[in-house]
Amino acid sequence: MNRRTSLALAAAGLTATLTLAGCSSDPAPRSSSPSPSDGSSASPGSEPQLTAADGYVPKPVGDLAAGFIVITNSGGTADKLTSVTSDLSDDVTIHKTENQKMTKVTSFDIPAGGELNLERGGNHIMFMSLKRQPEEGQKVRVELHFEKTAPMKVDLPVKPINYNPARH
Repeated sequence: MNRRTSLALAAAGLTATLTLAGCSSDPAPRSSSPSPSDGSSASPGSEPQLTAADGYVPKPVGDLAAGFIVITNSGGTADKLTSVTSDLSDDVTIHKTENQKMTKVTSFDIPAGGELNLERGGNHIMFMSLKRQPEEGQKVRVELHFEKTAPMKVDLPVKPINYNPARH
């Protein structure tokens, strides 16, 4: 056996050992908390670590409204946004926009170490048949539901109808 083969076998053994050490019969609790504040990155086999920021709802006109938010996954495993619920409407769906056409979808991917950006002109939350008309300055409570992570409650501030935040 030459040196290159020996190194390859050692690396494969180490990878298998680390992979098996990460397995357990007790599933780890799901978390919607941010990653450690010490700047360390998540390990490749870790659970999704989701946070939500920059969310808002433009002031509705009529009985429809849209919601926008950025969901960041600092964990080492991908997740999916599967649905959204809210006391604003019993009919809340998630939509993608392609070629200026809006289409209802069943989920959005949230990649490991990445983000899902729900923004104007793109993917978004759609509220239909509103139960009330929220005013600027009020908040709309939503609950984000995921494939792997526990649901997350977020308050989205109501902004002017033409609000469009500048992304850096």
